[in-house]
Amino acid sequence: MKIVTWNVNGLRACITKGFYEYASQSGADMICLQETKMQEGQADIQLPGYEQYWNSAVRKGYSGTAVFTKTSPLAVKRHFDRPGHDDEGRVLTLEYEKFYLVNAYSPNAKEKLARIDYRMEWEDALREYLLGLDEKKPVIYCGDLNVAHEEIDLKNPKTNRGNAGFSDQERAKMTQLLESGFIDVFRDKYPETTGRYTWWSYRFNARANNAGWRIDYFIVSRRIKDAVKDILLRDDVFGSDHCPVELDMEL
Repeated sequence: MKIVTWNVNGLRACITKGFYEYASQSGADMICLQETKMQEGQADIQLPGYEQYWNSAVRKGYSGTAVFTKTSPLAVKRHFDRPGHDDEGRVLTLEYEKFYLVNAYSPNAKEKLARIDYRMEWEDALREYLLGLDEKKPVIYCGDLNVAHEEIDLKNPKTNRGNAGFSDQERAKMTQLLESGFIDVFRDKYPETTGRYTWWSYRFNARANNAGWRIDYFIVSRRIKDAVKDILLRDDVFGSDHCPVELDMEL
């Protein structure tokens, strides 16, 4: 089973930059997208063989998640029952026989951490939601989580310390999530690997210089870690300021 996560930074724009070509050659059973920036039906998305599930923000052209899947889910949930967190289309959950797939686009804490209080509320609410699912069956949680967990996860940790995505508060929440029974698949598989990122600023030739951040994740219930075959950060794939991440599992 192969699952892809990709922040496409506007799906309609990404379609003009190779989205279909990547999707068709990826061999993915499920493709989880973040920051679709569109409502369902605003474009005719042509992915033969895939069912489409969407969670769009109330505000048009903003945020949004989608999952394209070859396997019909048992159930689909477009919110996570936490008041105040369901208007931005940030979480989409598909239930399967052996696991839950949770596709998420975590809110950015913004410049000078203007939205950090909301981000902390979000982290606590989502962790509680994931733990509730995990009591029933294992969880595969993926998406743009908008945090580089450790210094190894970004090119310039010292100059970014305290900035959105690398604040002590956000990093601590990631630690808390992992300590509650989950693993960061890439770091578990490749604990010492450096220079591998999933997002690069459009400024300062960041991608050409590989001055990036690893903020796109697969996080799974610890009890299924042995089902992971491999995880790939596809930094050779363009079309967005993020690259796709591919997870191979046998469940």
